[in-house]
Formats: sequence, structure tokens, C-alpha cells
Amino acid sequence: MTQSNDPLLQPYRLKHLTLKNRIMSTAHEPNYSEDGLPKDRYRLYHVEKAKGGIAMTMTAGSASVSSDSPPAFGNLYAYKDEIVPWLKKLADDCHEHDCAVMIQLTHLGRRTGWNKGDWLPVLAPSPVREAAHRAFPKAIEDWDIERIVQDYADAAARMQEAGLDGIEFEAYGHLMDQFWSPATNKRDDEYGGSLDNRMRFSNMVIDAVRKSVGPDFIVGLRMVCDEDWDIGLSRAEGVEIAKRFVASGKVDFLNVIKGHIDHDADLTGVIPIQGMRSAPHLDFAGEIRAETKFPVFHAARIADVATARHAISEGKLDMVGMTRAHIADPHIVAKIMSGREAEIRPCVGATYCLDRIYEGGEALCIHNAATGREGLVPQVIPKSDGPKRKALVVGAGPAGLEAGRVLAERGHTVEVLEAMDEAGGQINLLARNPRRREMIGIVDWRVSELERLGVPIHFNTYAEEDDILSRDADLVVIATGGMPLNPALTEGDHLVTSSWDIIAGTVKPEGPVLLFDDNGAHAGMTAAELIANQGIELELVSPERFFAPEIGGLNHVPYAKAFAKPNVRVTINTRLLSVRRDGNALVAVLGSDYDRASRQERRVAQVVVEHATSANDELYHALKPHSKNLGAVDYKALINRRCPIQAKNPDGRFDLVRIGDAIASRNIHAGIYDALRIFSLV
Repeated sequence: MTQSNDPLLQPYRLKHLTLKNRIMSTAHEPNYSEDGLPKDRYRLYHVEKAKGGIAMTMTAGSASVSSDSPPAFGNLYAYKDEIVPWLKKLADDCHEHDCAVMIQLTHLGRRTGWNKGDWLPVLAPSPVREAAHRAFPKAIEDWDIERIVQDYADAAARMQEAGLDGIEFEAYGHLMDQFWSPATNKRDDEYGGSLDNRMRFSNMVIDAVRKSVGPDFIVGLRMVCDEDWDIGLSRAEGVEIAKRFVASGKVDFLNVIKGHIDHDADLTGVIPIQGMRSAPHLDFAGEIRAETKFPVFHAARIADVATARHAISEGKLDMVGMTRAHIADPHIVAKIMSGREAEIRPCVGATYCLDRIYEGGEALCIHNAATGREGLVPQVIPKSDGPKRKALVVGAGPAGLEAGRVLAERGHTVEVLEAMDEAGGQINLLARNPRRREMIGIVDWRVSELERLGVPIHFNTYAEEDDILSRDADLVVIATGGMPLNPALTEGDHLVTSSWDIIAGTVKPEGPVLLFDDNGAHAGMTAAELIANQGIELELVSPERFFAPEIGGLNHVPYAKAFAKPNVRVTINTRLLSVRRDGNALVAVLGSDYDRASRQERRVAQVVVEHATSANDELYHALKPHSKNLGAVDYKALINRRCPIQAKNPDGRFDLVRIGDAIASRNIHAGIYDALRIFSLV
């Protein structure tokens, strides 16, 4: 498909604004703000997408209009005048690349906490608690409504002053639609009961905003049209609300949502993760467009170009949101335009990005370590201006593959040695969970890139010291990963089964099973899920206050669903101390970190353990004496973006660096970041 007839590359006119193509990034809060302001890190994140050819980037998710809407996950402070110059710089820089910039404004209502920001009471139409953020709100009063309506108008004026192309109001799970929904509005005054009454607040806001910014400034709504909830807003009422806004002539587009978000389990219905259906609400959005005959935007796991193209070509959407897809690859449009769709780094649905946000961290892509770090490491790897290196990478897991890719992009000659008969390392293990098969995209993309770059991978090659020394490389990268590690037991280490063996299928689960997870990440949870789904009696034991602390709320949902089965019991605050054999059974002795005298016993058929990995570093230590740098990485130089490999041994034959789990047990992102940040400097 050529540029001239590709539906995704056709311009779209929204009021006076011409968007150069049909792809946008919808509003989300990456938690890159500083003091509630979109400073350099925040700006560079959006500018990178502009460089990559996107037509519009929607900032904030959402920017708070009032001080009693404190940040739940790094929200911008739209109620502060200081935000204007920072947003102006962001907008100006994006405009240089013909990329429109808008912002999402909101009052969070009950979807925040009282013990944040200025410690003001949380409010909502009625005192109905939201499960996710746990605050008990007060019922909004008349004086609250008066000031918040004015706050919306003042915030909109700031956005106009900053030179943004428009704004949208957040109306799913936030204050506006908390008034609409019967689940959250129990009022019997002029703001409750009839649809006219429930829309009164949002109409007041839009009227005040229009008075503030005038009729020409673009104003839209990201709104729920069906809460898909027996106690919530119905499809009929949601569509009627949409039609009323359209008829008012006071809004310019609708950004359509289906579902509700008051609990993690519900949130995954709105923001699906891997293992869930692609673009589940696309047809629904198309129905809203057909019924309203109005500009409709939408985003919900539209992760690939083919689905996005279908959404536009079939008239389901006017603008298609590829938000998480642009976290994985901010240059999607540029690659489409240049005929390089095969080079687009795929979003694999891991939702590492959003889980980090909801747990209070910044958004990071599980396999694009440059996103959110645009000021530190490059999205597009430049050629090295130094000497050409002959590099040997040992290990074709995610870290090793990324090292090979980065070094090859830098112009170095690279070979990869892999002991197994396929690339992927531990990703091949976790992808055995049917729900997480998409993770293999992390491997497939890098293997494809290495092929494009002419980097050979030598499979079934178990490299030892002499093998490396005979290859005459001047840079050796050890990416040999880790091996499963048992927790420290006072006895019975030989009686336990590794979670890896369960996942790989080399050991069959035999119930009843006690699974002790002293890591709290995906490996132990995956093994437990696979056991639970077979109907085998399982007790999942964790020494933590809650299970799986390394897994965020969205990824928690499918595990929690599996563990809600009657054959599964979850026990927290409990540690496995020892295992002994008793006839044909095993006896697991459990204790407590909180009461050292506490002892319990479980008689089971199998004890499965998860305690992360130990570094597979034998080759690294064998090669250290032969290396010029003795394996050292200068962290100060690395942090300051200078080559971190310095000569220490005048008799050394090569530089030696180890990365990923070959150093210590971490995660996929950490290994990929090791490779990117080090070898983009070599």
C-alpha cells in the first residue's frame, strides 16, 4: 500500500485544524512530571512521537483543574499558572514537526486520595467510595461546584495561552461522569435523578469553558458511552448523552470509551492487557460514530498497523489512538511512510508501562528502554564515530539480542553465540503460559532486526573460555542470563521442584501442591496459574504482606482470577522453612517472620519454589583476567553518557561486559536497558 492511498496517511480536518494523518496518541499520564509540570523529560517524550510522524499527541491523563484533585499518578497541575511556559515549549517543539498538541483536563472526583497533594477532602456527587483509590469522598456541595466550574474555565484559558491546539475533558471514572452514572450519583437535588439533572454539572463546565476560550478553540470529550455495569450508565443513556453534546454545538469531537474503572478487574476491561482480545471496543466506537454522525476518536489495545488501518478504512473512527504502541515505538508513522512496517517494534501487551504508573513509578516500555529517557539514550541508534569493533555476544536472550542490535546499528561487526537451538532465553519459558504468548514478539523483533543488520546467531553453541579466546574479538558481551535459585531451607532442598520445571512442562504438577513464592514476580505466579488452571489443589504461600508485589494491578487481575478458584488457597506472611519426606508425601514446615516461634505443617504431594535466579556467570569470571577492563563498568561515566569501558589491564585482549541476569536477577526491561545504555556509547 503506497503513501497516497493508505487510509492511515490521509489528512483529517477537525474544525480549523488539519491533522496530517489519522494516527494519534491518546491522553495518558506517563508520570514524568516534575512538581506537577511538564518539564524536559515530559516534553522530549512527546516530541519524539512528533519526530516519528504522529499527527497528534494528547498530553496528560489527566491534568487536574483544581487543588482538591491531587495527582493520583503524576498528573499535571493545570490549575497553576506556571504550567503555561512549559506547555508552550512542548507545543512549539511538536509543532515544528507538524504535530498537533492537545491536553486532557479533569477533576478526578473520588478517583484519588485525600492524603496526597494539599490533603484536601476528596469529593464526589455522592459519598460512594471507589475501590481502586480507596478514599471515602464527601458529597460535593454547591460552593464546590461553583469553584470547580470556574477552575475548569481558568485551566482551559491557560491551555489556550500555551498555544495548544485544543483540549478534551476526561469523563470516564472522573467527576464529570460520576454525575452521569447511577452507580455514583445518588443525589435527590437538581444534580441527581433525571438525565437533565445528572448532565447539569458537565453542561455548566462546558458553558464556562466556551465563555473562557471562545467558539473557535477545539474542545472535545473523552467519554464513557456505556459503563457495561448493571448499576452504572447504560448504553442507551450514554449514547443519549453523546447526542446531546453533539446537538449543543459546544464540543468538536468525542473520544469514546466503554466500561468502568473503579477496580483493577474492571480497568482491564477498558485497558486490555496481553491475553485479552485486540481492539475489543472498536466496533462499539464505530457504532457511536454511526449514531452521532460526529468525529469519533478511540483507543483500546489497537496495537498493530493492520487493525488501525481497518478502523479508518471501514469508517469506524476518524482518528485512531495507538498509545501503548507508540510507547513501544514512537516512529510508527515514519516507518509506514518509508515502507518499513516490518521494522516497527511491536507492543506485546505486557502493560509494564501502565502497571508502573499505577504503582507510582514512571511509564517504561518492557522492551524499549529509550522511551521516557529520550534525553539520555537514543530511540534511533547513531553510527559510532570511533573505531569499528569486532564484538562477540554470548547469549541470545533479550539482553544479548539487544546488545547485538545496538552494536550493529553503531556500525560494529557482531556475532551472537547461543547455547540453545533458539533465541529468547527466559522469554521462551514465560511464553509457555498461553495468556502471555505475545511476549515472544520481544524476541522475534530483535531476531528480525539482527537479520536485517547482517548479524549471525550461532545456535547450539555452548561457549567456553577457549572458544572465546580463539575468536579474536575485541569486545565480549556476556548475556548468559541466570538459572533458577531455590530459597534457603534448613533441610529438603533436594525435595523441591523449581517453578521453571512446572512452566517448561519437564515436571508434571501432582496435587496437592504447595507453591512457595519468595520472588513475587511473573515466574512464580505463572507456575501457580498453570497449576490452578488444571484443577489441581494448590496452596500459594508468600512471605509478603500480599502476593506478587513485583506485579502491578493490571497484570494482577488474571492471576487473581485464576486463584479465585475453589481449588486454590492463598497464604501470605508465611515462609517455607524446610521440607521432609514422610512416606509417599512431603511435609512442608512453614513459619512466620513476625513470630519466630510459629510453626505450621502441610502434607502435600509436591513443593514448588520460586526464588528468582542466580547469575550464570562462570564464563564471565573465567574471561575477566584476559580482559582489558577486567570486567569493570565505570558507572559515573555511564550515568554521564560517556563510554564506561576503561582500560585497566595492559595485557588484556578484549573489553568484557556482562549484562542482564548474568549480573543478578532483575527483569526484561533491566537487561535491555543495560544493553542500550552501554553499547550506544561504544
